[in-house]
Amino acid sequence: MSWVALKMLTGDRAKYFGIVFGVTFAALLMTQQASIFWGLMSNTTSQIKDLEGAEIWVMDPNIRFVDDIKPLSEDDLYRVRGIPGVAWAVRLYKGIARARFEDGNFQQMILLGLDDATLVGAPREMIVGTIDDIRQPDAVIIDVAGYRYLWPDRPLEVGGVFEMNDRRAVIVGICKARPTFQTFPIVYSRYSQAVLYVPRERKVLSFVLAQPEEELSTQEVCDRIKERTGLQALSRDQFMDLTIDYYMKRTGIPINFGITVLLGFIVGAAIAGQTFYLFTIENLKQFGALKAMGVSNFRLMGMSLLQAFVVGVVGYGLGVGGAACFGLLMEAVAKTVPPAFSMTWQIMVISAVAVLVIVLISSVVSIRRVLVLEPAVVFK
Repeated sequence: MSWVALKMLTGDRAKYFGIVFGVTFAALLMTQQASIFWGLMSNTTSQIKDLEGAEIWVMDPNIRFVDDIKPLSEDDLYRVRGIPGVAWAVRLYKGIARARFEDGNFQQMILLGLDDATLVGAPREMIVGTIDDIRQPDAVIIDVAGYRYLWPDRPLEVGGVFEMNDRRAVIVGICKARPTFQTFPIVYSRYSQAVLYVPRERKVLSFVLAQPEEELSTQEVCDRIKERTGLQALSRDQFMDLTIDYYMKRTGIPINFGITVLLGFIVGAAIAGQTFYLFTIENLKQFGALKAMGVSNFRLMGMSLLQAFVVGVVGYGLGVGGAACFGLLMEAVAKTVPPAFSMTWQIMVISAVAVLVIVLISSVVSIRRVLVLEPAVVFK
């Protein structure tokens, strides 16, 4: 009976391709939009991921996400260092600086000031130069995407000069960094140099990066810091969750992408369901003949579910494959900033479940006509 079901399914090529198209469209749209959405959310936490070496981020208690900077005082650094269980704590500056280039153009930069002594949070992958070069006077390291955006026709090389806050900055290295939500070029410098690249303020310390002692858990040390200083202390994972939660609740990004994904599901279900129903109506005589030969309703339901399963597998494979090709194409076309596209296995599983629901709905809607069909219809 399985062979008969497949022959019936592929017998009318127009109907068969129509059903597959509906499922493919739904899988493609849902997977692509979900991947873009998660790519954007991942970009919001990219700098937390890049600044490795410290498990604890200490910040003002009112900070809601990584770019919501509320400066601390230098006393806060020493207070954190004096808490039992803290192995070490260092400074980190994070902010936006305006750079002026030789041709008179201006460009905003994401400026990161690393602790002068330890360079905790320094980029892990250097393309040109070494991380120790940042100790030179007026030295900065720029990310490769930012370099190609600023100088698209220039080869990757050090020696470029620009100004920030009327102070000279010399590129001594080019590194690889994850793309950010703001898509500005990223510049690394020593902390003592970074505070000179921005207008002077009374407080300039953005974050304190700390590391717990080996015998203590990160959460235990975070609780101690909160209790004794009143500051907010979060692990790297907690800070990423806090940032994503802010963008989920305070921006229209989830709603906009959610509506698109929902429309993909509805349109795919409508196309597949309607085409599957018409396919069943046109094959009522064949189903009636099978009933007249003694095929049970249970067996007919199995045939319909097999047809739906085959259509779902083919449509899902084409849709997910098309979404993956879209991501690869966008990555090849993007010359400076990588596209916000992240197709994770969780997205693929969710898309598979959605496609399964679509084909099951289509199958159930169409099989009802078969279950109440009288075998005598074949003789009319």
